[in-house]
Amino acid sequence: MMKRLFILLLAVAALWACSPKQPLVGISSGRSATGLSTLSPNYPNAILRAGGVPVIFPTIDTEEAAAALVASVDAVVFSGGPDLDPSYYGETFWNETVKVDTLRDVSDLLLMRAALASNKPIMAICRGEQLMNVVLGGSLYQDIPTQVDTLVKHSGGAMHRIGVEKGSVLYELFGEDSLTVNSFHHQAVKQVAPGVRVTARASDGVVEAYEYGDRLVAFQFHPEGMARTDEAWLAPFRHFLKKVRK
Repeated sequence: MMKRLFILLLAVAALWACSPKQPLVGISSGRSATGLSTLSPNYPNAILRAGGVPVIFPTIDTEEAAAALVASVDAVVFSGGPDLDPSYYGETFWNETVKVDTLRDVSDLLLMRAALASNKPIMAICRGEQLMNVVLGGSLYQDIPTQVDTLVKHSGGAMHRIGVEKGSVLYELFGEDSLTVNSFHHQAVKQVAPGVRVTARASDGVVEAYEYGDRLVAFQFHPEGMARTDEAWLAPFRHFLKKVRK
């Protein structure tokens, strides 16, 4: 009897070891005034609901730390946050609306370069989308209201329509060439980086989504925020985790 039980336990253990594991997804974080890591719960909640396990990355300042963090997970999400220092794309500060966090800039740039070098799937949201474009060689509008001729409100959580390119991830997921999204930004992609394929724009031409190869997708809007009340917006995260599992 004991022998049979032992064999059964071995079989259960073997099945567990061979079963698909939930992907670990690293998420970049911000910093409080006292240096504590901060992150909207919408990001980890969306990853959890989509079938992944979120791992919140702290702010780091060395290539070694960035490489170790990226190596510990299966994919990386770059979250929203403050403006990126314009010196990283060869410009000076446009006006007083541009607010940066120097330590987070260093951390996110190190993490982004490590993530690109790892060949792991990447999702970049809001600041993350802007950061990725800069790392790949592009630039940003530092202040949409004073640099873009537009009637579209891109800040404060305003909702507006975007045009979606056929053949893109967004079109594949929603089957529509126009979607309503939220906006919490005053900066946006200006010069598109080499190799980046723009897949969605607002009516004023502001880039709202792009893809880079087959392992990176970037959104200017916040799908994790919309997913909180609309199950349909978990689709980008489920698609992302599907790529991770492959």
